[in-house]
Amino acid sequence: MLSALLNGWYRVCYTLWLPFYDLLVRPYSRLRRRAIKLLDLKPGERALIVGAGTGMDLKHLKPVPKITAIDLTPVMLWRLRRRARRRGLEVDARVMDALAMTFPDGSFDAVILHLILAVVPDPARCLAESARVLRPGGRAVVLDKFIRDDRRFRPILWLANLPLKLLGTNVNRRLGPLLEGTGLRIVRQEPAGLGGFVKIVLLRKEGPA
Repeated sequence: MLSALLNGWYRVCYTLWLPFYDLLVRPYSRLRRRAIKLLDLKPGERALIVGAGTGMDLKHLKPVPKITAIDLTPVMLWRLRRRARRRGLEVDARVMDALAMTFPDGSFDAVILHLILAVVPDPARCLAESARVLRPGGRAVVLDKFIRDDRRFRPILWLANLPLKLLGTNVNRRLGPLLEGTGLRIVRQEPAGLGGFVKIVLLRKEGPA
């Protein structure tokens, strides 16, 4: 119930953010490119972009795989489809909740999770769903904001996070606990800014490729 309420609020937030969204996330373009390079997509592979927004990842997807993009906010996908048409890309764009994907198990070779785990109300469930739709041996790449797993609780950070959550993001999450029980293991981790607060993490699903 809480996730549904928060999803509704986030849909409103990101609809309102639409006129400014591309400008706000443009500084992450270089990091998106680096993350997708680590993913090492092959021609013909099936790639899923979770929380695809307006499609800022599309220009970095070369060679072009079979792309599926999901987002909770319809107007975001409207802009993504327009961007895909301009680039001559075929993208299966669907309005969908990242916490309850409707794809069968093992549907994708790779999953892209850029700036989404700090947004969804239940990031552990989002990762579990991403792992479910990955084939065994498939890869996922995360670009997002995380505090260190071993960092002690700091009330000032918790307080600062309260207004940010209302604006549709969370800066008080740890990646390690979110991965527990998902079947995803860290292959590579790189600091990507703000003293390591922003990270790029390459993951692989356990099992034979």
